[in-house]
Amino acid sequence: MHDVRAVGTKSSPTDMVSDVDRATEALITARILAARPKDAILGEEAGARPGTSGVRWLVDPLDGTTNYLYGYPAFAVSIAAEADGATIAGVVCDAARGEIFAAALGSGATRDSRAVAVSARDDLPRALIGTGFAYDASRRAHQAAVLARLLPRVRDVRRAGSAALDLCAVACGRLDAFYEAGLAPWDFAAGALIVREAGGLVDLPPAGALVAAGPRLFPALLRLVRESEALAG
Repeated sequence: MHDVRAVGTKSSPTDMVSDVDRATEALITARILAARPKDAILGEEAGARPGTSGVRWLVDPLDGTTNYLYGYPAFAVSIAAEADGATIAGVVCDAARGEIFAAALGSGATRDSRAVAVSARDDLPRALIGTGFAYDASRRAHQAAVLARLLPRVRDVRRAGSAALDLCAVACGRLDAFYEAGLAPWDFAAGALIVREAGGLVDLPPAGALVAAGPRLFPALLRLVRESEALAG
């Protein structure tokens, strides 16, 4: 987009960062610390800032930077709060649509203050699944092999380029499910809580893809993703 003044790269030549990423994170961090100076913060751009309160904020200032830079309307701000290691609140702002998804532990999930719920889909052949890909070329190759095994078993697959928005899409039924490997905590913390509070299930193992879906579809999809990961090597 023409108003971005500086663009660089991070983990690979395709992993871009802009002045908007950095400025947005700095603004969010300043607002949090002004209200809660003893809290810890983990941001995608600035990294970890320690705290003493037992609360940690996870901040993704622009999830979908590549989309933003190209003017593709799928990018978001994602913020979550943890207390003693458990996510207790999360918000995702869909900047292109102007929608706000939010959740608090035990209080349900909303889109623009209206309750949302996951899909009731229970069969893989009619399920619309979201996914995403890493920036590293070798990891992309493995993800492509997983996708090749999964794609014939589902209705179709979508790749929007923002894990936070994909998880919110699961929470409100725009997608039946989502899976992706290699996500960082700031990518999924808010979205995963929103899915759970919308009635869905989320699995994030130490290694392998995060899987999120409604409870009726979740067991079959989790099995398929794990089998596909194993077979892809």
